[in-house]
Amino acid sequence: MPIELFPDEEPRPPRPSPLAALHAELGARIVPFAGWLLPVQYPAGILAEHRHCREQAALFDVSHMGQFTLSGANAPSALEKLVVGDIVGLRPARQRYTLLTDEAGGILDDLMVSRLDDRLHLVVNADRTESDLIHFETHLPDDVHLEHHEDRALLALQGPRAAAVLARLAPAAAGLPFMGVAMLDLAGIPALVTRSGYTGEDGFEISVRAETVERLARRLLSEPEVAPAGLGARDSLRLEAGLPLYGHDIDELTTPVEAGLVWTIGKRRRTAWDFPGAVAVRDHLDNGAPRHRVGLLPEGRSPVRAGTTIVAGDGTAAGAVTSGTFSPTRDAPIAMGYVRRDLAADGTQLFSMLRGKPVPTVVAPLPFVPHRYFR
Repeated sequence: MPIELFPDEEPRPPRPSPLAALHAELGARIVPFAGWLLPVQYPAGILAEHRHCREQAALFDVSHMGQFTLSGANAPSALEKLVVGDIVGLRPARQRYTLLTDEAGGILDDLMVSRLDDRLHLVVNADRTESDLIHFETHLPDDVHLEHHEDRALLALQGPRAAAVLARLAPAAAGLPFMGVAMLDLAGIPALVTRSGYTGEDGFEISVRAETVERLARRLLSEPEVAPAGLGARDSLRLEAGLPLYGHDIDELTTPVEAGLVWTIGKRRRTAWDFPGAVAVRDHLDNGAPRHRVGLLPEGRSPVRAGTTIVAGDGTAAGAVTSGTFSPTRDAPIAMGYVRRDLAADGTQLFSMLRGKPVPTVVAPLPFVPHRYFR
């Protein structure tokens, strides 16, 4: 019998959220997602959760997201060598969305970076946490200390009433600017709070120790404006807001130019061109990328899902859908995808191949629903 030198590791079972007991109590439907067991919806349903977030405030369990801290005098400059954003110029108590890129200009991950005086706090995608950890350990210098916070949980409180709710626990929350960061005491629980989110609405992401997250979640849910929301509503909300999901709308085979994320490349970085993959990204910027991420509005009521083929009017291949759903706010199907550069202009008429039939589909500007971030 041959000896297997490198046997495959047994797949790890999905990890329960620190809020598993609360989700069960609230009647959530739990599904495996990115190595975790998370609520996809609660008894009210995805449509009600989505609308509640747009009208009031919704509480999401996003504890699956990876959290890291970088410390050391050279941490900002060291991280800047791996991403496209200006990290050295990031002021204390501020946060920045940026992209981790490889030498081909592909997007390894999109992440949030917060400046905490002498430390940087990073939030990365759940299914990229392990690969990001290896990437950081490989490329960061020895004088930068990297800590993976597996003992922390993350909540997202989103919606037009989010600030009023959080201000009852910590009045300073109301004055926090968009992409601002603060350490706050929330009903006796120390929390790292950022005014950010993934819904297009005003809101906050709240990092706390895992052993305290259930107490905080229950306190927030006790407020009359707050209702729980799951992965289903989170996906439809972010798609309405035109926000890309890693592994669907962006990945290692996508450059920031193709993804419509050139704005993440800091002005100084666009002068020095010293980030990984800068040559490829600059070529796309100067000479045009072969494809572009666009908004798509299919005709009729049936949504077109990820993987749907898009064709041009002459029948030639145009691209593919990467995310699609039915928009509760627009009461119509919406989608995002990549199409050829010559077909990416707003208003271009294309066709989505839905069950073998061409559905008229128009290229539309993003976002589908205006952002309402606090300014």
